[in-house]
Amino acid sequence: MIENNCGREQDDMSQVFESYERQYCEISANLTRNCTAAGVLDGEQKKQRISEIKAGIDDADTLIRKMDLEARSLQPSAKATLLSKLREYKNDLNNLKNEAKRITTNTYPSARDELLESGRLDVKLESADQRGRLLMSTERLNQSTDRIKESRRTMLETEELGVSILQDLHQQRQALLHAHDTLQGVDDTITRSKKILTSISRRMNRNKWVIGGMISALVVAIILILFFKLT
Repeated sequence: MIENNCGREQDDMSQVFESYERQYCEISANLTRNCTAAGVLDGEQKKQRISEIKAGIDDADTLIRKMDLEARSLQPSAKATLLSKLREYKNDLNNLKNEAKRITTNTYPSARDELLESGRLDVKLESADQRGRLLMSTERLNQSTDRIKESRRTMLETEELGVSILQDLHQQRQALLHAHDTLQGVDDTITRSKKILTSISRRMNRNKWVIGGMISALVVAIILILFFKLT
């Protein structure tokens, strides 16, 4: 029972980490789009984008700290996997911070920067695509985890059903043993009764021959008395 409760607590913690993870991936994708858009904007529009990027980085940093605390509170087997993923997210956030810093310091890009921006744009788009694939991989991993949890739940239900069946079979076995003992007692009683009836039958037969002999003797005696009287 304690092991089941611990398993449920670990599952709940893992779900909290996954929730933070999904939020971070969404914020990271939004930051990438904002950085890409801010690179080609000017004036107030660019400043507004930079303000949104800073707020998004603060939110992402907060989520990273929450995921770190959540991962370190798990068992070693789960913690190692989550910390490895967390390192990737930290590297991603550092890249986003560097990109935001570059955009902030280069509010009015030079002609040379504008020429290089097209190449950087391709790199950023590829990075966004990689993050999208990472998010899809994370979703597939979450789905696999859910299937494993469902299989484990089914296995536990099957185990409980098996235990219940074994208990029923044990009770039926005890009932059969009790019935066997009862039948054996009845058989012994019938055997004793049969012996008593046999003994009674023998006595009755013996008494019948004794009575028959006595009647025969009386008949003979009566015949002799009548014979002597008549003669």
